[in-house]
Amino acid sequence: MSVVKSPLSDADLKTVGSALQGALVDLVDLALVAKQVHWNVVGPRFRSIHLQLDEVVLTARQHSDVVAERAAAIGVNPDGRATTVASTSAVGAVTVATGWIKDRDAVEILVQALDAVVVGMRKRIQETGEPDPVSQDVLIGLTADLEKHAWMFQAESA
Repeated sequence: MSVVKSPLSDADLKTVGSALQGALVDLVDLALVAKQVHWNVVGPRFRSIHLQLDEVVLTARQHSDVVAERAAAIGVNPDGRATTVASTSAVGAVTVATGWIKDRDAVEILVQALDAVVVGMRKRIQETGEPDPVSQDVLIGLTADLEKHAWMFQAESA
């Protein structure tokens, strides 16, 4: 049953829906990873990194809602359930240690996590350009924000 009718063809809807779903799970997982590191970071740069991590969480959460609502608007059911996120997110390949995380390790974790997400987002931008420029625009905006965070964490690790 489809309650929301899409203006996209079935083929385009499949492509765009897949891109939005991939973006959603990556953003949800990025927020979770950043919050996990936020709670456990220690070291001389604790405060600045702690606050910087909250900025990433806020960005990821805000954009995940925009992405999920865009999917719903074109008739695709967004799936942000924990099992879906855990099994499909690109961030899952990033290792986050249990226990306290040294500030330099926290920065490296975020560099890796943001890189994994940005690589996927750039691919999705390419995939959605032709079938749905509106969804592509959503992905472009969120990728710009993520790349800014990536730049800042990379600068931290220099």
